[in-house]
Amino acid sequence: MTTIVEGLPAGVPVVKATIDRELKRRMGGHGRGGRMRIESDEVEILGGTRFGLTLGSPVALLIRNRDFANWKEAMDPQGSRPTEGAARAMTRPRPGHADLAGALKFGTHDARDILERASARETAARTAAGALAKAFLLELGVVVTSRTVAVGGVVAPNDEGDDIAALLALPDDAPMRSPRAATVDAMMAAVDEARHRADSVGGCFEVIARGMPPGIGSHVHWDRRLDARLGAAMLSIQAVKGVAIGDGIEVAGGGGREAHDPIGYDPFARGFTRPTNRAGGIEGGMTNGEIVRLRAYLKPLATLPEPLPSVDLVTKERSVADVERTDTVPIVAAGVVGEAMAALVLADAMLEKFGGDSLRETRTNLDAYVWSLREY
Repeated sequence: MTTIVEGLPAGVPVVKATIDRELKRRMGGHGRGGRMRIESDEVEILGGTRFGLTLGSPVALLIRNRDFANWKEAMDPQGSRPTEGAARAMTRPRPGHADLAGALKFGTHDARDILERASARETAARTAAGALAKAFLLELGVVVTSRTVAVGGVVAPNDEGDDIAALLALPDDAPMRSPRAATVDAMMAAVDEARHRADSVGGCFEVIARGMPPGIGSHVHWDRRLDARLGAAMLSIQAVKGVAIGDGIEVAGGGGREAHDPIGYDPFARGFTRPTNRAGGIEGGMTNGEIVRLRAYLKPLATLPEPLPSVDLVTKERSVADVERTDTVPIVAAGVVGEAMAALVLADAMLEKFGGDSLRETRTNLDAYVWSLREY
């Protein structure tokens, strides 16, 4: 997998080990399947950096699939189609996957043409790109992390998201992104129970960004609203079917007094203050200076060990869906991908606001803006 990241200013530190760490985090979590026992993701930086710093030109990253060798004949980009068995055709689409819609769209009876690209395997490349965005944001004082909010019917207490330092300190191989052992144990038990019955299970993760200054984004046009852009980024992650900014879902059934964050002012602290953050750090399509919080809701995965009924694309006869490698729940990995996608959107929005061909120039512009807020 190759990804090209364009738009980073010159001078952003790019450390291979840091990108590899993000890739390792994406591979972890209790509930992952067989593919993660095959791969050991590592990035190759092909261009766009020199001596560990971006040059201002596009950065090219490569991640090699170890499993590629096992699929060379079936996925050969040139040559003739092999015999049916060697071609590993997939003609029984899985309900809930891209198989049937993609086969109809592109006029193929072999959904293998669809499912390989539709697979969440491609998020490894997005994670690598997001690692660059996170490195850039860190230079501007912004930290992005995630936590596991729910697995099946097990829901973590809301205050687990308040201790960002504890979330950042979690080990890369944490089975769930929670700082409390009781929460982790209950979530792991929910995964094990689903695996025992040959089923998948859904969940929810939260992405947290600390350090965003107010005024990033726009209220002027619908496509520039930061919450809309973050929502689209989360929904682009495979199996994510819903997104909430802050307490957006919880407050929908209540009144306005319980939905919004009163405004205060403290001249000796940081100026305007909020006792709560129900808005998730975004109001009117712009950051308001509070911590940005967004939750993404993951449906149970569509590939099941005991497949659902389907129809063969060739014969049109009733059948059961094909079975591919899958996870019971990739909730930790989805949170890491969510971090990457949020970082890409936030980095883009910061560059729109502050510009700069070099990191030093971007920082200077940011510092001037923050100083003007203090004067205001």
